[in-house]
Amino acid sequence: MSDTEKITINLGAVDLGRVDLLVREGHYSNRTDFIRTAIRGQLEKHGIEVQQSVARHAYVIGILQYGRKALERLKERGERANLNVIGSCTIAKDVPPELAAEVIERVRVRGIFSASDAVKEALADRMA
Repeated sequence: MSDTEKITINLGAVDLGRVDLLVREGHYSNRTDFIRTAIRGQLEKHGIEVQQSVARHAYVIGILQYGRKALERLKERGERANLNVIGSCTIAKDVPPELAAEVIERVRVRGIFSASDAVKEALADRMA
């Protein structure tokens, strides 16, 4: 599984030209390097706001993975899961949609959510 996800952005010709100039002058290795650096700079600039939101919404930051056994243990204990993740959340391919629907109460992922199409469909009404 990749820890990155491709995004698409549209830039005006002048902004794109300025980025290309910085790449050509050796300030960045390529356009992607420039964009990643710019995004990280903005995330650092808004670090306090991000941390406040994380605390307010009880997010897990990083990578969260659930397999069939973990969800079956929750089911046995009569517990339900609220998946609040900033980063990557994966529900393994061995998880049947019925089990996911029975155990997972809510899914809120800011980043990458990976699951089978059947599991995503079973959880569609719980995704925010």
